[in-house]
Amino acid sequence: MGVGGCLVLPWRCLVVLSLRLLFLVPAGVPVRSGDATFPKAMDNVTVKQGESATLRCTVDDRVTRVAWLNRSTILYAGNDKWSIDDRVVILTNTKTQYSIKIHNVDIYDEGPYTCSVQTDNHPKTSRVHLIVQVPPQIINITSDITVNEGSSVTLLCLAFGRPEPTVTWKHLSGSKGQGFMSDDEYLEITGITRDQSGEYECSAVNDVAAPDIRRVKVTVNYPPSISSAKNKGVSVGQRGTLSCEASAVPVAEFQWFKEETRLANGLDGVRIENKGRMSTLTFFNVSEKDYGNYTCVAINKLGNTNASIILYEISESPPLAGPGAVHDGNNAASRAMACLWLSGTLFAHFLLKF
Repeated sequence: MGVGGCLVLPWRCLVVLSLRLLFLVPAGVPVRSGDATFPKAMDNVTVKQGESATLRCTVDDRVTRVAWLNRSTILYAGNDKWSIDDRVVILTNTKTQYSIKIHNVDIYDEGPYTCSVQTDNHPKTSRVHLIVQVPPQIINITSDITVNEGSSVTLLCLAFGRPEPTVTWKHLSGSKGQGFMSDDEYLEITGITRDQSGEYECSAVNDVAAPDIRRVKVTVNYPPSISSAKNKGVSVGQRGTLSCEASAVPVAEFQWFKEETRLANGLDGVRIENKGRMSTLTFFNVSEKDYGNYTCVAINKLGNTNASIILYEISESPPLAGPGAVHDGNNAASRAMACLWLSGTLFAHFLLKF
């Protein structure tokens, strides 16, 4: 507190000054432990953020006055509370122990605490250092992004914790599967390819608690590429279908042409269906005029590609003869002979009765 403050509240300054002189703990000066005969408090107390910390100080029956200080701030003097923080409470004040407790510890509570006692007219101090552990937490990460193939991409993942967490990046998806990518907050990809699209996982670890894990989806746009387009043979009068498959991001739109004429769905007995990466051209009743060369065109905002597909005629195989089937004159003659033989047999049977 400055001199001006003392002019306003002289009684308050007098009390603080008396305590500082009593315990010999000047503001801003590091505190040293007392003589070897005075039992020291534990050197370090480690707790996780949100837990309670107990600071203990061992005393004996020679002690006449006791106090707990945080740096130069008086928390307790005997049983009198000086701190306005409701989380700080007196835990024990006996002839052998003087302890305080801090509930719901946070990172700003970390630092040195001093137990100061007056004994045999000789002040002594003992120091405790409070260490606050904080679970890893990702505080900033790149949002899902969409880029064109060949671009350079930088992914950012900032994490906080005590101890400072280790940050790693891993590629979870894509045609090459999972793979370790980086052990840094930044992941840089130069000339990204379509195989490097998918989910990227950032993990922050410091062994205080479970890792904090977040994911970023990277979408890589690329022009269409037709992967499947085969010629098809169909007989006249039959149903026929031509198929065209193209990979692209965004998904490709399809167009069908015969020679230079673009085909329309539902006209001239054809149907065009587009589902995802596949487009089909269906003929419900193939005629001679349907045979020929067709072109499938796949288009998205990055470009287009095409493939030529031929619908050609094939001969229909004659069906196999079944029982009673008539195919030519020889079969008809055989049937006549069978009828004649059956008639003769019936006539002979009739004569035998008489």
